[in-house]
Amino acid sequence: MDLIPTFGAPGLAIGLTGFLWFGTRTGGKVKPLGWWWTLFLAMLAGSAYNAAGTPFDLISSLVMSLLGLFGAVVPRATMAGIALFLAGVILYKKLSTREVAVIGLVFFYVATGAGGGFTILAEKITVIMNSFAS
Repeated sequence: MDLIPTFGAPGLAIGLTGFLWFGTRTGGKVKPLGWWWTLFLAMLAGSAYNAAGTPFDLISSLVMSLLGLFGAVVPRATMAGIALFLAGVILYKKLSTREVAVIGLVFFYVATGAGGGFTILAEKITVIMNSFAS
């Protein structure tokens, strides 16, 4: 008997999206998610979306399309540079928790392709997600 049931990547993606969507609003019986929890859950949800495959990979396709547009406007911008920029936005711009959730999802996809410390962070989150999903 498992304490945590087997979600599978699609189930975990859906569940975490629900937590992010409803947890970043007020009015429920439980206090809204804090800033750090929102960021962590957004990155975990990004990992789950990435692992879930079709149709959940539509989000990663959208993010990659936006990054392609950005690359056309700012040639030779690297994924590491974009990840660093997004980290600065997340850490220093006053954001609502819902905005942190959205940017955290985008940050995960960028971090995965950035290399170095960002990729290590993304890989660790993927390991955590896979341990809960299976």
